[in-house]
Amino acid sequence: MAHVPLLGRLSFRDYAALIFGFTFLAIESFLHVIILFLPKPVINWFYRRSRALFLRVTAQPKNPSDERRAADRVLNARDFGELCSMYGYTHEEHVVLTKDGYLLGLHRLPSRMGEKKRHPGHSTGKPVVYLHHGLLMNSEVWVCLTDARRSLPFVLAEQGYDVWLGNNRGNKYSKKSIRHGPNSTKFWDFSMDDFAWHDIPDSINHILEVTKAETLSYIGFSQGTAQAFAALSIHPRLNDKVNVFIALAPAMSPPGLSAPIVDGLMKASPTLLFLFFGRKSILSSATMWQSIIYPPIFARMIDLSLVWLFKWHSVNISMEQKIAAYAHLYSFASVKSVVHWFQIMRNAAFQMYDDDVLSPVVRTTVSSYRPARFPTRNIVTPIVLLYGDSDTADHTVSKALHTYEHLDILWGKDVDKDVIPEVLLALEHYCTYPDEKFEGINFRLMD
Repeated sequence: MAHVPLLGRLSFRDYAALIFGFTFLAIESFLHVIILFLPKPVINWFYRRSRALFLRVTAQPKNPSDERRAADRVLNARDFGELCSMYGYTHEEHVVLTKDGYLLGLHRLPSRMGEKKRHPGHSTGKPVVYLHHGLLMNSEVWVCLTDARRSLPFVLAEQGYDVWLGNNRGNKYSKKSIRHGPNSTKFWDFSMDDFAWHDIPDSINHILEVTKAETLSYIGFSQGTAQAFAALSIHPRLNDKVNVFIALAPAMSPPGLSAPIVDGLMKASPTLLFLFFGRKSILSSATMWQSIIYPPIFARMIDLSLVWLFKWHSVNISMEQKIAAYAHLYSFASVKSVVHWFQIMRNAAFQMYDDDVLSPVVRTTVSSYRPARFPTRNIVTPIVLLYGDSDTADHTVSKALHTYEHLDILWGKDVDKDVIPEVLLALEHYCTYPDEKFEGINFRLMD
């Protein structure tokens, strides 16, 4: 039975936020049900009206730029394969069965643009790089850029690396288990603990088995870095299989949200999220709203949400890139995994999921209770941290990227000058580096 958080310690403002939140979710759920029963012509009419309204109140250039045309193609790409084929890359799809029964989708770029590997699923003899996405994301976030020169996986493939991209259980490419269906609450009963115990090590083992390599280089973004910190700490022998861990916008113990009401409420009782969203997937209706709202309007809505929640203004990301990338930003994740993050924020510690949810009234300064923490002292893999000096998220080398915020490190207009060269230098230092040089790459958009 769902645990009901202690509400007696909440302030009047917190109660007001609760009432507003429940009211908003009730209205959103009601609209969701109505939209599900609307015929497609009616939905298309609303879409056209939102487009007409946007074009009426904003000045649009008569001749769209090359970036806008590329953004439209990225926006309309349905999956990882279509995003790769836009730039002339042939990808492989692999499926990993975790020890607890989840089927994870892995994507691979084994060859350069225009080349096709003759024997899929075999070793290329190249150095191996494994990239992993952040919270509420999937592998598409790495390749949904309007210019291939700013896409880290494409640059790595051109440099002669065997590039792999992982996906967390529950997301678009890993929404299957041999034990539970995705409509079951048991399917969604996972947190970052499970990513660390199973998803990351099982994916790494599969990649090394296919490539016949002894080690690989790991590149994580945001929660993808936290998953690696956790996995390397609880699996000490996994350190022998990772020659370098490059953490982009690393997150281990973020301070919290910028919206004070939401931040205070969730830190007071992280399990309130279960009351708001249930115990399955969080924000599962986002894909529906995305499909019926004109993309520039949807992008503005995401921008406002990011400013309110995190104070991320994303000034280093062009509007065309936002329109293209935000269409690929959201993917399914469990409510429990988000609750886990609020537990970490509340306790200011990189801890495992706390099943024994106690009130702060019980947890006094003299209390001996402390949730189990990830033993990060076990990590011996070389670590390179690349983070924005305007970011609000949190044997090691680190470099601050001036004026960069969280998402800028993925989609910023100058990542090909500020971020990717730093990644290439780290790979050159810690692992075998291919012959080709970064400056010599020539990308083009495929017709």
